[in-house]
Amino acid sequence: MSNRLEKIRLRLVTFNPTAFELTDDSHKHAGHAGSASGGGHYVLRIASAQFIGKNTIARHRMVYLALGDMMKQDIHALTIQALTPNEI
Repeated sequence: MSNRLEKIRLRLVTFNPTAFELTDDSHKHAGHAGSASGGGHYVLRIASAQFIGKNTIARHRMVYLALGDMMKQDIHALTIQALTPNEI
């Protein structure tokens, strides 16, 4: 696992996920402006009880907040599927 993937995983462990899949799709975006600046393209599927009672936007905001400064440089694009354990 790349260092960046591990860094993302470590930041999201605070959600105590019951399911977690993180894929690096950066190779599909070679030559894209975001790739040129060093930011990666990722797909995240995460399930957590912390998402219960929250709508999609609130769940995404929680993920962005947990990733913090990584969203400014390390991550150019992030596709998020944030679920509750019952939604898996």
